[in-house]
Amino acid sequence: MSVKQNAALVTGASRGLGAAIARRLAADGWPVAVNYRSDADGAHQVVEEIRADGGTADAIAADVTDEEAVAGLSAKIASRLGPVEVLVVNATGPQPESRVEDLTWQSYLDQLRFFVKSPTLLLQEMLPGMKALGSGRVIQIGSDAFQRALPGTSAYAAAKGAQWGLTRVWARELGPHGITVNLVAPGWVPVERHSEVSAHDLRGYVADVPLGRPGRPEDVAGTVAFLASNSAEFITGERLTVNGGHTIG
Repeated sequence: MSVKQNAALVTGASRGLGAAIARRLAADGWPVAVNYRSDADGAHQVVEEIRADGGTADAIAADVTDEEAVAGLSAKIASRLGPVEVLVVNATGPQPESRVEDLTWQSYLDQLRFFVKSPTLLLQEMLPGMKALGSGRVIQIGSDAFQRALPGTSAYAAAKGAQWGLTRVWARELGPHGITVNLVAPGWVPVERHSEVSAHDLRGYVADVPLGRPGRPEDVAGTVAFLASNSAEFITGERLTVNGGHTIG
């Protein structure tokens, strides 16, 4: 492990993919801000695990969809862990399915809040510090659902498509400042929020995955760690799909 001078912020990191990403970045030497909104116990557990493994981390409470909560977040993290060089936009919310007939504008706003508003607020907050460093890694956690076009996911797919569009625009805009912007698009990765999925549904999904298994949080975390590393310093504006080949076509 090579200890970094600057920090990484992982939003929604008290459990699931966010927790796995936080642990992996810490293992790679990044001091990690483990962000959470309400699950303080989960976030502090992740921090304790990182510290027990020799890493550096601190739990940072903030609703990253709220302007007031995001304001000042950069300075708070810098005072505890160092200036933020890596921003991992992972926080999400409920993703209910809805037929076209039942969609409302609020259905779309609920998804855009997490996948357009929050990334924008976070980037605006962290950008001055990244520009001062002359370096930055912005890594959005998307979804292959945008490619799969699943019935009943209009609002979610639209917001994820918008998130991918932002990634491409920001990559062009921020490249001259030494800041890369990429998106990791996982397939289905069973974590705590998927505990209700049946064994039958799991088998049906895996049957269509060329590599023969569902994703693991570590698969996504490893991809994020690569994009945060010096090995990916010339990669920007890209979407890396992590789903075992499920959307080959």
